[in-house]
Amino acid sequence: MFKLISILLRGRAHDAEQAFADRHAVPLLSQQIRDAAQSIQSARRSVAVAIAQNEQEKAQHQTIVSRIADLETRACAALDKGNEGLAREAAEAIAFLEAERDASVAAQAQFTTSIGKLKAIVRSAEARLQELQRGERLARATEEAQKLDVVVAGPGLATLDEAEETLARLRLRQSQNELTAAALKDMESATRPAGIIEKLANAGCGAPLASSADDVLARLKSRITPAA
Repeated sequence: MFKLISILLRGRAHDAEQAFADRHAVPLLSQQIRDAAQSIQSARRSVAVAIAQNEQEKAQHQTIVSRIADLETRACAALDKGNEGLAREAAEAIAFLEAERDASVAAQAQFTTSIGKLKAIVRSAEARLQELQRGERLARATEEAQKLDVVVAGPGLATLDEAEETLARLRLRQSQNELTAAALKDMESATRPAGIIEKLANAGCGAPLASSADDVLARLKSRITPAA
């Protein structure tokens, strides 16, 4: 019984952990990407350190090679002078330096191999990081779009429907008001004497109620003609 309860508790704990991770997936992803970016930066520094050490090893190797060449020249000079003892000391130093030279060559080969592997790892990690960053941006955009869908599909959609119905009623009422006002104006014009006179004048029946530009111009000319 105790074993079953323990399994059940572990299962519920796992489900709760998964549910929590799902609810906070985007911020969790962002932090994981930041952690990965820091790790990649550390890897870059490791590559830079390895390259610097390899350059130091190359410089040391060159120094050793130069010393060996110098000692060989001097040992040959000692032999020419018959000083074999001094030449032997030089030969011992040369043998020691040659061992150092060979060790330096091996170290450089190891550095070169390690640097190549590290560079490949960093390049692969950088490519994966860039893909993750693009995925994070897409996930954030998708999450925001889904939130908007929920708002619109929920109460927001009902609000839109209600707003559209209100606008339709408003337009109908305004249209009815305009038609009513026009009808009242026509009725007023038909019953008022002034309205009837205006209609007759506009139809050319009798003198016009307002002066036209031609009337004003004729009147002005009549004023000027007597003066001439």
